[in-house]
Amino acid sequence: MGAVIRYMAYLSQDPEIQANFYHRFLGTEEMGRSPEGDISITDGFYNLTFFQLRPGLVEPRMELGLNHIGLQVDDLQEVERRYRSYRPRGPVIEEAGDIHHGRLRIHDPDGNPVTLSEKGFGVDGQRQQMPGIRHVAFDAIDTDAMLEFYVEVLGLPELATSFERRRQGRLNRFAGDGFTNLAIHPFYASSEGHEMRMGVNHIGFLVSDRDGIIERLRGTRVVAARPDDRPFAEVRFTDPEGNRIDLSQEKGWEVAPDQWDRGS
Repeated sequence: MGAVIRYMAYLSQDPEIQANFYHRFLGTEEMGRSPEGDISITDGFYNLTFFQLRPGLVEPRMELGLNHIGLQVDDLQEVERRYRSYRPRGPVIEEAGDIHHGRLRIHDPDGNPVTLSEKGFGVDGQRQQMPGIRHVAFDAIDTDAMLEFYVEVLGLPELATSFERRRQGRLNRFAGDGFTNLAIHPFYASSEGHEMRMGVNHIGFLVSDRDGIIERLRGTRVVAARPDDRPFAEVRFTDPEGNRIDLSQEKGWEVAPDQWDRGS
């Protein structure tokens, strides 16, 4: 399979409310809970873990919301070898390897944790469903350094939409693992619709009934159209704790070079 993004970690004030929101509007299901109040849910392919915000977590960034991602890899030792070659002084941290954590943690050039596992983060499914996550976006100080990390250490190829941005003289970069589109946007940007958030900025769900989901959200969340020049996603809203979620049906996302996943 190669390296595949299959995990998203949040710091949450109320994991119960968060999990219920994703169940209600995006069709997720619960995987399990920890004694500390952490809740892991799944869209059938991804593990989304809401960690109860507490000092004992000791994350590099302790603000509420999207925190870090995780990848399933074929060989942890090989990825660790490439990481140590790429970043000799970079820390490598052992993790619990349960449904709420990966097995090994490394760090990208901006210091964001990236957790790794040879298992599917407790998710049995090997095929994606709809609604389902197809997009993860970062804000980065150096987008080329971030892209290099995901290409050189984790083996994700750069995408056609990324090369198009290069030709336009823009700093946005895109990579894909065959299942998920990984966007790396410059933190310091003034483009329409850009909302600064260092690290993981937002995620995106591919859906086959976008209008139905929007109708169910009406009265509970503000749903806003994305700018017309965006190659991915039609609308955006936020979950109860302000994490941004893109929805796409027609546009979809490029998940591998010149390979698009669309909901229509």
